Amino acid sequence: MPSFTDQLKIKMDNYVHLVFKVCKEFPKEEMYNTTSQLKRASLSIVLNFIEGFAREKLAVKRSFWEISYGSLKESKYLLYFSFKEGFLLEVDYRSAVNLAEEIGAMLWRCLTPLKDK
Repeated sequence: MPSFTDQLKIKMDNYVHLVFKVCKEFPKEEMYNTTSQLKRASLSIVLNFIEGFAREKLAVKRSFWEISYGSLKESKYLLYFSFKEGFLLEVDYRSAVNLAEEIGAMLWRCLTPLKDK
C-alpha cells in the first residue's frame, strides 16, 4: 500500500491530467487566458508539494506546501469560472472539484503539524 504522501501525489497527478484533458475542450481564444492559467495552477500544486517534500527545514517545507494549497484554491476557482462560462461540462466540473476537495483535505493534514514550525 502506498504511503499517505504517495497517495496524495497520485491524486495530485490525476488532477493535473484531468485538468489538462478538460482544457483541450476550452475555446481557442482562451488558450492564453483561462486555459494557460488553469494548467499552470494545477501543475503548481504537485510541483510545489514535491519540492517541499524534498526540503529538510520544516519552515521551508511548510512554505512550499502552503503555495501548493494556494494553487489548489486558485485552480478550483478557475474550474468554477470555466464551468460558469460554459467551457466545462458539469460532469467534468464535479469530477475535478471532488478530486480537488480530496487533495485539499490531505494537503491540509500535511500542513497542520507544521503550522508553528
